[in-house]
Amino acid sequence: MNVDLFDFDLPTDRIALRPAAPRDSARLLVLDGDATRDRIVSDLPGELRRGDLLVFNDTRVIPAQLEGTRGAARIGATLHKREGPRRWRAFVRNAKRLRDGDTIDFGNGVLAIAVDRAEDGSFALEFAGEDPVELLLERAGRIPLPPYISAKRPVDPRDSADYQTMFAREPGAVAAPTAALHFTPGLMASLDQAGIGHTTLTLHVGAGTFLPVKASDTSVHAMHAEWGRIDADTANRLNAVRAAGGRVIAVGTTSLRLIESATSENGIVGAFNGDTSIFITPGYRFRGIDGLLTNFHLPRSTLFMLVSALMGLDRMQAAYAHAIENEYRFYSYGDASLLLP
Repeated sequence: MNVDLFDFDLPTDRIALRPAAPRDSARLLVLDGDATRDRIVSDLPGELRRGDLLVFNDTRVIPAQLEGTRGAARIGATLHKREGPRRWRAFVRNAKRLRDGDTIDFGNGVLAIAVDRAEDGSFALEFAGEDPVELLLERAGRIPLPPYISAKRPVDPRDSADYQTMFAREPGAVAAPTAALHFTPGLMASLDQAGIGHTTLTLHVGAGTFLPVKASDTSVHAMHAEWGRIDADTANRLNAVRAAGGRVIAVGTTSLRLIESATSENGIVGAFNGDTSIFITPGYRFRGIDGLLTNFHLPRSTLFMLVSALMGLDRMQAAYAHAIENEYRFYSYGDASLLLP
């Protein structure tokens, strides 16, 4: 499909630079079949049914943004996928000043050797020493806010808490599963009282997920792979909920993409442990989910293509126009939408 079909105009003042406080006071645009309702996130228990199951991503964002030097050259690196115990694939700023075998000094005793330059300009970074890489990143790295936020203000200590969900448990993401940022212990208690269950899976979100598509046609866009896991007990629970007439509602496109990757043609979710590079565009037949709670996405992004596949392109273009006109807040720290096809 022509990528221009997924474009829209977004005023820059609609981009949220801080999350709502409290988190569940964010606005919620509900698309329920043909109906459209303006709500807030704390209304969610009333928008779902007893027996439904929310599926959260329990990945934890690591300090994956690094600034260093190679000789006199300044080098920036954003880690986006682990390739080994001490090796991470990274997008590199000023990559023209870097060659295979060069050592980058990220400060605080953190050194990495750049190897295996890829066609997309990324390098693999081999971290030196014996300390765990997680400890090295705590010394030298910072939380990698998306560029549409970091271009407008610097990262600060608030972001260390604001950019983690209440479910964050498994370190490895370089971007937050932002739909889950809206949830609070109080909201979870209300959902439990309403008979709405929840479970978790793990998908380590990579920076490539949120990049605009540069190709002119979706057929030639290559997704970056991300590692995910669904254990057998979780897979069985998803299948049992649907068998009993409940709905599986993915919280975030990351949860949705992993569930769909793990689901067979006959709609049965299996255990999953490995990489996924699934790319969902209109025409895709959803097999493992019945709805999605997600934030508002970038024009021309793979995520806007995904929600258009779920609800229809015309429906989503109209919904986003409604959101812009009614001053919903967009992107990672913005408001949410509940999509029930």
